Amino acid sequence: MRLTVAQAVVRFLARQWSERDGVERRFFGGCVGIFGHGNVAGIGQALATANEAAGETGDELPYLLSRNEQAMVHTAAGYARASNRLATLACTTSIGPGATNMVTGAAGATINRLPVLLLPGDLFSTRVAGPLLQELEDQRSYDISVNDCLKPVSRFWDRINRPEQLPSALLAAMRVLTDPAETGAVTLALPQDVQAEAYDWPEELFARRVWHVPRPRPERAALERAAERLRAAERPLIVAGGGALYSEATGELRAFAERFGVPVAETQAGKGALPHGHPLAVGAIGATGTTAANALAREADVVIGVGTRYSDFTTASRTLFAPDAAFVNINVTGFDAAKLSGLQLVADAREGLAELAGALAGWSAPPALRERAGELTREWDAAVDAAFALEGTPPSQAAVIGAVNAAAGADGVVVCAAGSMPGDLHKLWRPSGPGSYHVEYGYSCMGYEIAGGLGVKLAAPEREVFVLVGDGSYLMMAQELVTAVAEGVKLTVVLVDNSGFASIGRLSESVGARRLGTAYTAGDGGPLPVDLAANAASLGAAVVRAETVADLRKALDAARAGDVTTVIHVRTDRLADDVPSSRAWWDVPVAQVGTPEAVREEYAAGKRAQHLHLAPPG
Repeated sequence: MRLTVAQAVVRFLARQWSERDGVERRFFGGCVGIFGHGNVAGIGQALATANEAAGETGDELPYLLSRNEQAMVHTAAGYARASNRLATLACTTSIGPGATNMVTGAAGATINRLPVLLLPGDLFSTRVAGPLLQELEDQRSYDISVNDCLKPVSRFWDRINRPEQLPSALLAAMRVLTDPAETGAVTLALPQDVQAEAYDWPEELFARRVWHVPRPRPERAALERAAERLRAAERPLIVAGGGALYSEATGELRAFAERFGVPVAETQAGKGALPHGHPLAVGAIGATGTTAANALAREADVVIGVGTRYSDFTTASRTLFAPDAAFVNINVTGFDAAKLSGLQLVADAREGLAELAGALAGWSAPPALRERAGELTREWDAAVDAAFALEGTPPSQAAVIGAVNAAAGADGVVVCAAGSMPGDLHKLWRPSGPGSYHVEYGYSCMGYEIAGGLGVKLAAPEREVFVLVGDGSYLMMAQELVTAVAEGVKLTVVLVDNSGFASIGRLSESVGARRLGTAYTAGDGGPLPVDLAANAASLGAAVVRAETVADLRKALDAARAGDVTTVIHVRTDRLADDVPSSRAWWDVPVAQVGTPEAVREEYAAGKRAQHLHLAPPG
């Protein structure tokens, strides 16, 4: 079959499927891109001709025009997460700045263990025309380009210098993308002359190919060790991470918790593993956690980690769990299962929980643990109710979150990423269940929100998507509003404008940096003459200005009932701190000279409370 390299790439991608538990789905929902001289004659031409013929072959790879290359990777990551990593989008760019703009998005995808495929254009493999426009010349080698920047943030990286290299690279890329233990960003750098080169391909390369996504089961000996350790536990606690959701293990998690009486706390990625109101759901854990989950974490003698990578926010910089706490970690990767000297159950979360439950037959946690979990959770819920009920003008951020939470209902998804909002959401948001909470906090990348929300809506069009974004993040990357409008993809964006950086402002003050550079002000210290609502309207969104919580609720109801992308602009107070404290710590070093003594003493106290958890497992 004679095709160009780019045509072969497109045809191959359109015929890739994933399968888990007997359910098959297309792995690539489409290709997001921006064309330039490095990909327009290759991937661009291939997409145009392939999609013209898609009606006859059914091999469709829809194209979506993005407005920023970093944003397109966020969109792909949002799509992948909303698809539980069983599907994603491909991303194509030209050479030079188009390619390097993807580095941040790729880092976020890899950190969050989300599959995205990057197809940047590259230099001429023949080198005849060089140096090219946008080429980075390197005196050490002619084989280096800016695409090498993507190597450290990719789980697999390859440059296709000859057509013959393409089949093995495509298969390797798919292996990594569909492997839950290895997945992340994958980069195939495509020299622009090679993209356009024709080659006679074996037809079997383009056969419909189904990639089985495995559910590895735990080793029997490891299972027995974990069960033995848990049978001795008096105060166990489950920490549910993103793996519990990606593996669709929430049913098994709920059954395990109910059968054995073990409370469930949730990381940012794991929030929604149990719905709010479940008697064993104690909410968020860690530096942005609830007082209920954190109290139980401090008291826990055995912690069962389910699909969590134990970030510093989850462990409160290793100050949260008792020094002698033992860890039993169910994770599809040994890398994460081994953390905190844990007993490793290297397994799919669903399979690991089911088999651990079988090994624990006849055991349960003391009934007093259920009672304590319920009591602590009721106390926290009362504090959240009070925060949600604040009715001041301007509205508090807690009240804004409460209004959006109510509007989201059972089918809504909240999307957020950076600033003070993710921490407040982790504490306050009451999830309806799996998929209702989508906060990118592995990389906490400003600018993810609208682009990521677009990916969520593309993957789950039946759900209402509510994007919460601060003015700082909005100014980083608002332009995907144009993509949503152009594609008719409905988002409800709540733009919280507090004229600066609330989160970093509070952190700056706490470490003695005096809120330097955290307010949006003019040179004379007065307010900036910037109208973000007008900006959103200029990008094609319907815009509503909400002055009060009542205005916000009305606007949310109208946006939910409508069918267009709507931006609701609401002002809040950057200096207000109206959210209940998690009573946990986060390690951010303070200057040893020039910082107030009280700040240094507080930091020293936090450092003294850190535990390395080095005791051998078991």
